[in-house]
Amino acid sequence: MIKNIFLVAIGGAGGSVVRYLSSFIFSSKKFPLTTFFVNILGCFFIGLLMGYFIKQQTTQSWQMLLVTGFCGGFTTFSAFSYDIVLLMQQQRYTTALLYVFSTLILGVLATILGMYIVKQVSI
Repeated sequence: MIKNIFLVAIGGAGGSVVRYLSSFIFSSKKFPLTTFFVNILGCFFIGLLMGYFIKQQTTQSWQMLLVTGFCGGFTTFSAFSYDIVLLMQQQRYTTALLYVFSTLILGVLATILGMYIVKQVSI
């Protein structure tokens, strides 16, 4: 249990730092681009990682470090919901709806794509 907590903490710290740095690369006043990008990319990473872990039957330690830790620290669904609230407070309902549905649909598709790629590649 202590080992898993340590692995999640280390991975989460790394994911959080990468998430923070991405806010300098992807920013927009018109659309919450950073959160959108990070959520889609995080879903893709989880698809790749879980596809690989299932295929290779890896230890739980790698999953704790990379999926629970890194991806958990990297993805930002709490920021996602906050962005939606802000858009609604600004009465930008169409943008809020576009943001919700595009993030959810593309996130699921990115996860499927990540798992599909790993399934097709000989690792």
